[in-house]
Amino acid sequence: MSSAFVKEREGGEAFEDLPDRPISPHSNFVTPQGLAQMESEVARLQAEFSALTPGAKADEARVTRDLAYWTARLGSAELVEPLSGDTVHFGSTVTIVKEDDTKQTFRIVGEDEADPTKGSISYVSPMAKALTGKSVGDSVEVNGHEVEIEAIA
Repeated sequence: MSSAFVKEREGGEAFEDLPDRPISPHSNFVTPQGLAQMESEVARLQAEFSALTPGAKADEARVTRDLAYWTARLGSAELVEPLSGDTVHFGSTVTIVKEDDTKQTFRIVGEDEADPTKGSISYVSPMAKALTGKSVGDSVEVNGHEVEIEAIA
């Protein structure tokens, strides 16, 4: 829809209605690296807020929203120290073999630090849930596909 047909609030400042970033209902488990990333993001946003140009309301609304999110996530973070063992758990690096014999390696991390393009998945993802508690050689089905655990680190 063209913005010409949308009635704007008085002053035309729609950015003031930025919705809050949703906060997950799951426990906020983090790795040591994830905790450091959260601390860094809060510090970066605080510095960005301090450097805002007076009157930059859109930037102020965005930074304020993001700072509130990251401050809340940092406050609820539960640090999980690295564990070793023979079963998949939070923080494990897991190599799986798919049905077509391709391999994939990823690390199971907290929700905010997960980035599948960089090889990390959230501990609440279907794959992580299926693999947690399993050992090398175990097979699990995820989204209709079977995978086998080849290695756990």
